[in-house]
Amino acid sequence: MEQIAALSARKKNVTRLTRNSKLFKTILKAIHDKKGEHIVSLDLRKIDEAVADFFIICEATSGPQVRAIADNVEDLVKQECGEYVYHHEGRQNLQWVLLDFVNIVVHVMNPETRKFYKLEEMWSDAMLQEHQD
Repeated sequence: MEQIAALSARKKNVTRLTRNSKLFKTILKAIHDKKGEHIVSLDLRKIDEAVADFFIICEATSGPQVRAIADNVEDLVKQECGEYVYHHEGRQNLQWVLLDFVNIVVHVMNPETRKFYKLEEMWSDAMLQEHQD
């Protein structure tokens, strides 16, 4: 419960983003640069339980590509936006790397993991937008 309370508290102190924000566009660019596939964003701003404004989800066909995309997102966001990842998970097995930038959470997944967890269905109340590969 402490983690949920901490996530809820941190969200209230942050300015909400849009799809036109520099951070959002930089993340998409970083994913495209490393050939991420089936890229979608979920707009979570109207969902009270959501811990971020957006999820950005993409696929990578191999562990090394998952790592390359995640590393490029972190590096490009740092370079172009001056922001650092708040939290990350999944770098050990490289099936699903999560990068938490507070307002935006990036999910880099292999296809099997994405099919299994079905984040788009879990957050079906969110407005989904596809971003061409």
